[in-house]
Amino acid sequence: MSFAVQIRRLSGVVAIPVTPFDDQGAVEPETYAKLVDRLVAGGIEVITPNGNTGEFYALDEQEARSCLEITVKAVDGRASVLAGVGHDVTTAVRAAQHAASCGADMIMIHQPVHPYVSADGWVEYHRAIAAAVPELGVVLYVRNPATTGAQLARLGEVAPNVIGIKYAVPDVVRFASVARDAGFDRFVWVAGLAELYAPGYFAAGATGFTSGLVNVDPEISLSMLRSLHSGDYPAAMSVWEKIRRFEEMRAANGNANNVSVVKDALAHLGLCRPDVRPPSRLLTGDEREQLFGLLTSWGLSA
Repeated sequence: MSFAVQIRRLSGVVAIPVTPFDDQGAVEPETYAKLVDRLVAGGIEVITPNGNTGEFYALDEQEARSCLEITVKAVDGRASVLAGVGHDVTTAVRAAQHAASCGADMIMIHQPVHPYVSADGWVEYHRAIAAAVPELGVVLYVRNPATTGAQLARLGEVAPNVIGIKYAVPDVVRFASVARDAGFDRFVWVAGLAELYAPGYFAAGATGFTSGLVNVDPEISLSMLRSLHSGDYPAAMSVWEKIRRFEEMRAANGNANNVSVVKDALAHLGLCRPDVRPPSRLLTGDEREQLFGLLTSWGLSA
């Protein structure tokens, strides 16, 4: 599939599916496949297995491979698969090559988790991973406000298959500046902080956004996307008001319950268990009551 198709699809809702576990704490393949199929059937065109909502850092290497394989099979060519990869360069390259071999369309490189990140080293980290899979589109996950447009521009020169930036710094002015310093038309810009930040980032030039909420109700996310693409910001903000409390629950206490809120919502709908792995935790009774009240107000129930 051409990079042009991937770029078009990244200008949409980029879904990050949860990773469901069984009662023994293992990845539940059948449930995972059903959740992915539900997203694609709901109109989502990009699925990101092994993203943060999928508890990437709580999965071992074989589990991450399994999640990707399940996703590719469940998608069955109906949408693009954007495989999350990361950790050290060797591990990330191995995961990227596995993604290519099993039919993924793109990879998303998680931010380098290292206490000492130089500008040149940051470029080389991503260049090395992208070079290992020249046939795949590459999306960067940028969470560090210190990452500059100049770094992105340099990477774009040496890694032609880097096609997208998932920008997840909660600063719209910083985003607008970095995007333009990088060469605005060189990449597709994805608002990486989901629906709560999407209107502001679209106003500054983003054309797609990531979502964990989409697991719960794809149509809510798609309705915001349609409004943003048409420039109807009042309609987009109407959706924003609807989902604000849900997203605030996820973002509270440094995103402590980011995954837990989504999984508990899915459990309430009878779609998967609420279990998460440390360092995440289950919701408290009070938190669950608030969440279920929100879902009821949206007309969602099992």
